[in-house]
Amino acid sequence: MAILISLALFIVLMAAISVYGYRRYAKPGRVYEQLGGGAAVAANPAIDKLSDDEPGLVVSVLEQIGKQIPVSPQDVSALRHELIAAGYRSEAAVPVMYGIKVVACAVLLVLAFLFKDDITSNPILRIVIMVAAALAGYFGPVFFLESLANSRREELRFSLPDALDLMVVSVEAGLGLDQAIQYVGRELAFTHKELSEELELLNLEIRAGKRRADALRNLADRTGEQELRKLVAILIQTDKFGTSMAESLRTHSDFMRVRRRQEAEERAAKVGVKLVFPIFFFILPAMLLVAAGPGLLQVFKYLFPMMRQFHG
Repeated sequence: MAILISLALFIVLMAAISVYGYRRYAKPGRVYEQLGGGAAVAANPAIDKLSDDEPGLVVSVLEQIGKQIPVSPQDVSALRHELIAAGYRSEAAVPVMYGIKVVACAVLLVLAFLFKDDITSNPILRIVIMVAAALAGYFGPVFFLESLANSRREELRFSLPDALDLMVVSVEAGLGLDQAIQYVGRELAFTHKELSEELELLNLEIRAGKRRADALRNLADRTGEQELRKLVAILIQTDKFGTSMAESLRTHSDFMRVRRRQEAEERAAKVGVKLVFPIFFFILPAMLLVAAGPGLLQVFKYLFPMMRQFHG
């Protein structure tokens, strides 16, 4: 059984490496050779991300599986919002996600069924393990997606102060708000890729004819980041009442830096409390073993025999 499991894992690993190598290196290399040289790189990373190549075989299969699942519009809307927050804006993202959930559920259920005899001999516990494996396969991708979305929101939050400083400089140099957003999105393409993509999409919506306030609200709804919501509210109010845009952005940038420093101080203050349990369960036993171990050995070696003699 162990040999078969090792062989199956080896085959799956080799297949994954082969597919990745073909899509990542072999296929682009053939296209490059057919074209005869490098193509011009687009200046807009958001357009590049939205205009991806055709999906592969695995993605197409997952999409077809996901389309067969009956789901409510509310669940589809919530899942699409979470996918967009994680950076997946394709129309096929939702059915592919449902396909991943179904495939993961089926795979873990089959694995639990095959190895249930090796895990336990209790029939009730076998059923519980199979049900738990199926639930883990179905809901596991959702938790992983939430982790990706939270990580992306954190990256957006950490990149906002730099973007605000650059936007303040741009506005004070005489650029309008739309031109400043476009400039900041272009300049941050390498240092803060996620925020640059969001600003490029915001600029695309404005250029497409959408009102600036609506485009800014879409930015806040699309990311779900609270700091971006505050920034959007400040931009909309400043534009509506005609106050100084540079002063408002500078004030908000200083506020964000102060808040980040306060959050760092708060986390540093919690370190002592969080280290209590690791110290008590891992470090303290080792220290006691090193410090009191030799003494205890001497006690066991000399004191206990003497006590037996006195008792006798």
